[in-house]
Amino acid sequence: MKFSILTVSDSRTRESDTSGRLLKERLEKAGGACLDWRVVPDDRVQIQAAYLQMELGKPDLIITSGGTGLAQRDVTIPAITPLLAVTAPGFGEAFRQLSFAEIGPRALASQALCGFNYSDQLTYCLPGSKNAVETALTKLILPDFAHLLFERSNQRKEVHHHVN
Repeated sequence: MKFSILTVSDSRTRESDTSGRLLKERLEKAGGACLDWRVVPDDRVQIQAAYLQMELGKPDLIITSGGTGLAQRDVTIPAITPLLAVTAPGFGEAFRQLSFAEIGPRALASQALCGFNYSDQLTYCLPGSKNAVETALTKLILPDFAHLLFERSNQRKEVHHHVN
């Protein structure tokens, strides 16, 4: 499994990006290979440009961290959503439920999401906090990403088979 990490933050750098480092370490420990890891500011155009450049590297998985709240500067979700062919609403619902149990009503401001882009790369958009990333990785992403990738690739093969 090949993956790329896109951290969205006006204040973090690669050196201070603890959430990005956690993603990289945990996904590598799970057998993945990191193709790219970038930090961009909370800017729609820069987020989309970096995401699309990552997509060209052909990772199986792209994970963004940061910019998923409701503040005016939180533009990750509106930047990434138009680049997704399909979303899995259950991921965001489950993530908010898990987060609610940990941090209470503040979790309801999260717009965390999961989906596939038009290149069939699995994308997760997570909050920037290290605790949120840990929760998402441990309880949702690591247990299920391989299944989602398989389902999407299997579905694609079935569609291709029916076309022929």
